Amino acid sequence: MEKARRRDAALLLGLFLAVILTGLFGFERDCETVRESVFRFHILANSDSEEDQARKLLVRDAVLRETAELFAGAESRGEALERARQNLPFIEETAEQALRKAGSADRVQASVTEMYFETRTYGDKTLPAGVYDALRLTIGKGEGHNWWCVMFPPLCVGAAADSESLRRIEALNETPEFTLSFAAVEWLEQLFEGLRHG
Repeated sequence: MEKARRRDAALLLGLFLAVILTGLFGFERDCETVRESVFRFHILANSDSEEDQARKLLVRDAVLRETAELFAGAESRGEALERARQNLPFIEETAEQALRKAGSADRVQASVTEMYFETRTYGDKTLPAGVYDALRLTIGKGEGHNWWCVMFPPLCVGAAADSESLRRIEALNETPEFTLSFAAVEWLEQLFEGLRHG
């Protein structure tokens, strides 16, 4: 009798976990769709000094101003990535000119890379944690706090309210379990990552 109860309890627990994990992995697929539709922008300051943090924002403003038309005209994430790759020297030069005007001799390295972002909120939009393609600017030693936004859809330089990827983000944000699911998915990702490297 006791064995049967234990077996039934184990079966119920297994069924419960299967239902939860199926939902989470479905949610993870939705998150992956968002990741594959978004191109991020990431700037690392030289240091955390007040001057370097202020210069980081000057670089941000200059680059966003000078690349506004370039990225606003992109019709897909892939096109935005290609435009960024083709214009890396121009982006570096723009950033360094902003630094020179601010009295800094720091160099800037611009690259298009894949990098991990934690779950982030931009205004009223939340983007899931994970690896994204990003335009990354590293100022000087790159040892300071960062600044980030979304280049495609162009949330940095103006809303792309009719873009399909933004609609996906909005649809995810309307789900009541959104934040809880993000936490659970991030926990599972960290667990699997630990097992892979452990």
